[in-house]
Amino acid sequence: MIPFLSLKEVTALHGAEINEAVNRVVNGGWYLQGKENEQFERHYSEFIGTKFTVGCANGLDALILIFRAYIEMGVLSPGDEVIVPANTFIATILAITENGLQPVLVEPNPITLEIDDDRIEEAITTKTKAIALVHLYGRIAYTEKIGTLCKKYNLKLIEDNAQAHGCKYYDGRLTGSIGDAAGHSFYPGKNLGALGDGGAVTTNDEELAKAIRALANYGSQKKYVFKYAGRNSRLDEIQAAVLDVKLKYLVEDNAHRKAIAHLYYDGIKNPLIKLPVLLPDDQNVYHLFPVLVYDGKRDALHDYLSENGVGSVCHYPIAPHKQECYAKEGWNTPQLSLPITEKIADEELSLPIGPAITSKQLEQVVALINQFK
Repeated sequence: MIPFLSLKEVTALHGAEINEAVNRVVNGGWYLQGKENEQFERHYSEFIGTKFTVGCANGLDALILIFRAYIEMGVLSPGDEVIVPANTFIATILAITENGLQPVLVEPNPITLEIDDDRIEEAITTKTKAIALVHLYGRIAYTEKIGTLCKKYNLKLIEDNAQAHGCKYYDGRLTGSIGDAAGHSFYPGKNLGALGDGGAVTTNDEELAKAIRALANYGSQKKYVFKYAGRNSRLDEIQAAVLDVKLKYLVEDNAHRKAIAHLYYDGIKNPLIKLPVLLPDDQNVYHLFPVLVYDGKRDALHDYLSENGVGSVCHYPIAPHKQECYAKEGWNTPQLSLPITEKIADEELSLPIGPAITSKQLEQVVALINQFK
């Protein structure tokens, strides 16, 4: 059996240090907003290259808090438009609509699978105030053109870095430090994953960081004094301690993912299978390895692999604009027609990848794929 991703095996890679960190917190008796959070936030800021990291409960909250803080600061107002890739996990769009903002969905480039920067400017209106950029699958989504558009139209750039911890732009900046603020997810399956939910915001904007920290703590900057009507969204001490251990090995673990990915690129020779354009190694941390399966055979390949003991997952079989929760929204009435996004939803299949998978296992996966008809 070759699992899509074995979290047990991933945790075992650094198991002794993780156990020591968990025991330290358990025996220390301080479980929220303590030294473990302070240390992880400091180390993560140093890694990403930002002045501030604010831990929170999960990646969705991180994005929600960014938009909410900008509203509290008067930078954004309910009803403002936010450009967002149509091909993304729904959390990016949920964070926008949760705050009463209007998502404007832009199709991806079918070669990169990331937002098509040639389509962004035509979507900008007088109500556009921000771009929510998603580094989907672990691939760099930022381009110089996007940066130029943000300056030209005075738009905030908010990165969804849930899937791209350690990914770099060609100039050396890491995703999470390129925009005005970034949301990060530490869901267990991520490249930097906790042993439960966790998230963070990174930014160089001190006012924004302070607002987010308060909003995530019921709206309080001082005990029992509430500047905002906030929420409870905090990273607990155990998760912070675990993440601090795993952060030390993130570059090494990402390098393993890249080596595995190259075996896929070199080995898959099946006309039914289309691989995304190969990026320079720094620009893809391979959170996922997506392929497109032609001739309506995506589900058949998934079942074939499963029957042969190989796990695979479709990301994401129903595009956000096709979901029931957005069926009656004004921005989606009549329902948007986004053929590139819809085609990806019909054809995408993610193959096994991760820091614990072996090259021998990958050879078996590649052989099975090449035999598929």
